[in-house]
Amino acid sequence: MPRWNLQAVEKAAPDASSLTAARKLAVPGPWSETGSTDTLVWGQCQGSGRTPYQVSIDLAGPAYRCSCPSRKFPCKHALALLLLWVRSDGAVADAAEPAGFAGDWAATRAERAAGAAATEAKRPVDPEARARRVEERRSTMSAALEDFAQWLADLARSGTASARRQPWTWWDTAAARLVDGQVPGLAERLRDMATAVASRDDWAEHLLSEAGRWWLAVQAWRRWDELTATTQGDLRTYLGWSWGADDLADAEPAAGWQVLGAHRDETGRLKEQRTWLRSVATGELVVVLDFAGGPQPLPVPQLDGSVVDVPLVRYPGSAPTRARFAASPAPLSLDTPLPAGGSLADARAALSDLWQRNPWAVRVPAVVRGRLVPPYDGAPATFVDESGDTVDLLGPDPWDALAVTGGAVTDVFGELEDRGLRPLSVTAVDA
Repeated sequence: MPRWNLQAVEKAAPDASSLTAARKLAVPGPWSETGSTDTLVWGQCQGSGRTPYQVSIDLAGPAYRCSCPSRKFPCKHALALLLLWVRSDGAVADAAEPAGFAGDWAATRAERAAGAAATEAKRPVDPEARARRVEERRSTMSAALEDFAQWLADLARSGTASARRQPWTWWDTAAARLVDGQVPGLAERLRDMATAVASRDDWAEHLLSEAGRWWLAVQAWRRWDELTATTQGDLRTYLGWSWGADDLADAEPAAGWQVLGAHRDETGRLKEQRTWLRSVATGELVVVLDFAGGPQPLPVPQLDGSVVDVPLVRYPGSAPTRARFAASPAPLSLDTPLPAGGSLADARAALSDLWQRNPWAVRVPAVVRGRLVPPYDGAPATFVDESGDTVDLLGPDPWDALAVTGGAVTDVFGELEDRGLRPLSVTAVDA
């Protein structure tokens, strides 16, 4: 189990405010009953109440538990405990056995994981029942998509300009019919479009482009049996037809995967987390997608720059392949540098190639070399590669990334979309 350092703790913070608050708590005063083993760190932090908060951290997950009411993972108390631990000044001493509350939590996690694996292994497969469920699902989806095709035809006849005059209920009613027809992915895109039409300056071009993808999805669904397995996988993902364990191949043997970066989308009714991995052996890129609805939390992201040993289960579809962890990742190392970055032209060519294979794709992962430029005089933040090619940056202004690069040329990993580049991790530049 590799020992964490300060950079790893900073990467684990859910946001800058949590890290700032944690630094104020990272002093011995409020802490008691601290300790650590190879895989666990624990302690009690005295807050404003009478009872101190119990904090437990599983380094292998990573996973965090704190009895405070915060809904952030990790919370400021867990981050503060990690900051104390990485200093190695005796504030968090090594121990042979964990404290009772930490050991109980770790044992419960292990039992839960073992029980889930055993249940999955024992689940019987009835091919005939499965075929009936698939046929029923396809029939329900076909009816919903035919209804949606009529809605699209009405939109085309009235003109896309009329869409901006429509109330929210017009979009939501069409989306609700898709949800009832078990096409939740397309329904969510329809609701997102209602917001985009009302807020984006380029709403007309955006609507026309997306409507083309919607119509293409309807036409592809009508020819489902003629599609390749890869295209079926792409279309199924786009429409929101989730995959069951029976639909997927067996897990691959455990291998080393470098965590390049992760991003969370928490708009709308569904939260999504994308974790990008790179094979240490082959350089292949895959993405692990996690979803959560309502109050359900997303899994704690893996640390950027870490290398984990984990078996993967792959989903059908075009590369970069979607995958999921078949077991808890075992960290092998931390702070692994990004691979050498390329040009924006290469990244754009990769996105164009992906669109030829999967017209419903939104983004492509890319490591590019250049420098980040902050916003100025009303202009957006940008990335400039070594040839001078420029792309707008998506997301919040990159002040944290600029702080570790100083505006110098470095390697940046991110997601390239038609609107710009979303930076997820950078290689720090020494002053």
